[in-house]
Amino acid sequence: MREIAIIEAPSVLGLRPSGVQDLPTALLDGDMASTPGAVRAGRVEPPAYDPTRDAGTGVLNPQAIAEYSTRLADAVGAALDEGRFPVVLGGDCSILLGNLLALRRRGRHGLLFLDGHTDFYQPSAEPAGEAASMELALATGRGPGLLTDLEGRGPLVRDEDVVAFGFRDAAESAQAGMQPLPAGLHALDLDAVRASGAGTAARRAVDRLAAGAGDGFWIHLDVDVLDDAIMPAVDYRQPGGLTWDELESVLRTALADARAVGLDVTIFNPRLDPDGAIAARLAECLRRGLSVRNAARA
Repeated sequence: MREIAIIEAPSVLGLRPSGVQDLPTALLDGDMASTPGAVRAGRVEPPAYDPTRDAGTGVLNPQAIAEYSTRLADAVGAALDEGRFPVVLGGDCSILLGNLLALRRRGRHGLLFLDGHTDFYQPSAEPAGEAASMELALATGRGPGLLTDLEGRGPLVRDEDVVAFGFRDAAESAQAGMQPLPAGLHALDLDAVRASGAGTAARRAVDRLAAGAGDGFWIHLDVDVLDDAIMPAVDYRQPGGLTWDELESVLRTALADARAVGLDVTIFNPRLDPDGAIAARLAECLRRGLSVRNAARA
């Protein structure tokens, strides 16, 4: 059984201190740490948040995000070097950069991007300069060099090594002036996922990633990929989304694959879940997915 290394990454540098910084504590209190084979592998504290938008890049906290990404990459890399499977609990979506930097130091990897939004904004179109709305663009090399060329290794992931899965913001993002997704990036919006079924769509996505990026793939989970009716504890709400059963099917499919190398979880805001019921259900969903991974390797 490959040990699961739970790393806490409570950064809100790409968003604001709205409550998502409490995600790690809420999920661990929700008994996620009881996942078979899981160990707590540390916490990477972020620098102080600055609400002033940087004039040069148009992004909030760009230098702090770059510095934090390097330290998070060190923590994720240490888990990988020990033969562990890192599970990184954010925080906002900008933590993806540190996770992918750890992989970029080690080769060519793919990205299964589970998110209700495509997060492909350029700074000029993002109203508040939040990197949490830009992380997929930054990871694929689009944006200010401070964040797209970390350690001179940019882009962190190639367009053709990404599958954006389950998003439902196409009309909203187009109206806001977000740059279009590149042709080489494989996009499966919510309707496309539903057309073939979540499990089948996930299998095709995983096979596509494995065919291109020979060193494996990372799974990014922004919990707003879930239906707003069951996951209202997020800062940017929109109607629709995956059911719990659909998300579990996707996670089981992706995590059971030997080519999966790590997972992050972002954007859940415990302050919008006063009785802790959603945190407990999310922790259960993650435990089930990770348990399938371990069962496949026992």
